[in-house]
Amino acid sequence: MQLLQQRTSAPSRQGLHVCNVAVPSKPPAFKSARRSKVEIIKEKSDYLRHPLMEELVNDNPNINEEAMQLMKFHGSYMQDHREKRSFGLGKFYQFMMRTRQPSGLVTNQLYLVMDELADKYGNGTLRLTTRQAYQLHGVLKHDLKTVFSTVIKNMGSTLGACGDVNRNVMGPAAPFVNKPEYMLAQKYANDIADLLAPQSGAYYDVWLDGEKFVSVYKEDPKVTADRAFNGYGTNYTNSPEPIYGTQFLPRKFKVAVTVPGDNSVDIFTNDIGVVVMTDANGELQGFNLLVGGGMGRTHRSNETFPRLADPIGYVDKDDIFHAIKAIVATQRDYGRRDDRKQARLKYLVDEWGVDKFRSVVEQYMGKRFQDFKPLPAWKFEDYLGWHEQGDGKLFYGVYVQNGRLKGDAKVALRGVIERYELPVTLTANQNIILRDVQPAWKEDIQATLEAAGLTDVADLSGVDRLSMACPALPLCGLAITEAERGLPDVNKRVLALLNRLGLGDEPITMRMTGCPNGCARPYMAEIGYVGDGPNSYQLWLGGSPNQTRLAQVFAERVKLRDLESTLEPLLAAFKARRQPGEAFGDFVARLGFAALRGYSESYVPAHKVDSLPTVSIDEDTFKALEAVAAAEGKTIAHVASEKLQKLNGQ
Repeated sequence: MQLLQQRTSAPSRQGLHVCNVAVPSKPPAFKSARRSKVEIIKEKSDYLRHPLMEELVNDNPNINEEAMQLMKFHGSYMQDHREKRSFGLGKFYQFMMRTRQPSGLVTNQLYLVMDELADKYGNGTLRLTTRQAYQLHGVLKHDLKTVFSTVIKNMGSTLGACGDVNRNVMGPAAPFVNKPEYMLAQKYANDIADLLAPQSGAYYDVWLDGEKFVSVYKEDPKVTADRAFNGYGTNYTNSPEPIYGTQFLPRKFKVAVTVPGDNSVDIFTNDIGVVVMTDANGELQGFNLLVGGGMGRTHRSNETFPRLADPIGYVDKDDIFHAIKAIVATQRDYGRRDDRKQARLKYLVDEWGVDKFRSVVEQYMGKRFQDFKPLPAWKFEDYLGWHEQGDGKLFYGVYVQNGRLKGDAKVALRGVIERYELPVTLTANQNIILRDVQPAWKEDIQATLEAAGLTDVADLSGVDRLSMACPALPLCGLAITEAERGLPDVNKRVLALLNRLGLGDEPITMRMTGCPNGCARPYMAEIGYVGDGPNSYQLWLGGSPNQTRLAQVFAERVKLRDLESTLEPLLAAFKARRQPGEAFGDFVARLGFAALRGYSESYVPAHKVDSLPTVSIDEDTFKALEAVAAAEGKTIAHVASEKLQKLNGQ
């Protein structure tokens, strides 16, 4: 292992002596460990400054490869609008900016600024992400400094929204001011975001030309003290980046904080999941921690896979920042830097196993984890519609299809937010919550939004309410096919199919992505569509409605034209053989793919029965077929087809 810094052991905060794991047991090899190109770019960048600063001021509409890699750390991706390319002129370059919004909390001032920037410098829309942040698309290079500096000066930030650092920290979106655990979860999401934010000052050098911008916001002093603590080798001494060093992390890193039972943040899909644990009086006691979740993968590569986080243990409240630092340091020092496809924390946890991973983290922490505390069953919450906030005020969860705010809906939202000076919260399901609403304002707000086409939850279908999609085409460079623009039509077709089968408004969690990276978390869905070719998707089935079980690949390269013929047998089987109250994903997991494939192969759609050849059988055989069909929840044509296929050796 090539070390970037020698580490020393020190006594524990509770007297336990621990030998650090990062001291090599033999001299380093003659040749340095192989590193990816991005690792070299990071090392030479002067903590993310160069050549980005030079590239931003030249006359080109784009920036070079090295600057593009550094740009991610500042919260932006360079994109090519594929549908605006002109013949002979090459790519149409523009930039996407992503914000840092721990727990999705947005002040009234920042909301209005983001709305205005979208119109002045973006493509006129705002995107609400699956990690509770904004994305502003369509910014041209010469406008970047104006956009970034405006966000910063209005108490916003994009620092660490992308790149090989901790990304936006998620938290439960519900503003329950009378539930201490929710307030604590949102506070600690913000504190962890502060703890792991880049510290070198490069962000302000790039976007404010080194101006010392003074903010009224001050981080918790305990965050500052615990970041500086280096008793167990978590920090680089005398470095502008005490946690990250010159190399930062091997890949992106994601953290979510929540309360027991509330899985509105897809807790198991994160590198670290943090669960706030309080006593009966609402007093903070400590935190349960999970590690090793992640969604990204590559098609038809068994070495890459989605993974659920595992429980690692419990820590008392005073140790949470030390525990987070210890996990991050373990990934920093042992995560792979030669192959970015293998560089996420989930692969390290999977390779080592949770027990070995825990033991290494404990050495960086200087203390052992306590046993993971029991938790209630997880439940997915979207907080749409009207709710009591707990202080006499209301909050209103507004459904935003696939997170895209545009047109009349965008204008109407700005109107009510500006008129009533409302703060908002962005949710992990791409929706938005209006907070601090006086009951007297309720009628006007709802009428204004509905008139602009923003559907109230009472009028939403179960499929639409639970669905999500990533932006995909035409902007994302990784997209293979449609997602945001394609899912609404898919939802309509699935709803029509449900109605035709007599399932009505059955709620089914459906998620679609334009590539296998999984930004909309399709691998947790009951039905996940993952783009793998033009109008073609992998079909993932069997995730649970509360996002605690991974889906599995059911079919490869399903063409959109074959959507109904692929899903109808599965939904027909669900109707016929589900248990009382059973959700579709749970049914799939219980029945298994082998049984479902067998059911599909012999399934005869009702509309085709009349066109089938007529076969005469005696009355006793017909009654036998009728009895089997009733027992198995199938049509007589289905059972007859199944028996004949077996007889024919199919």
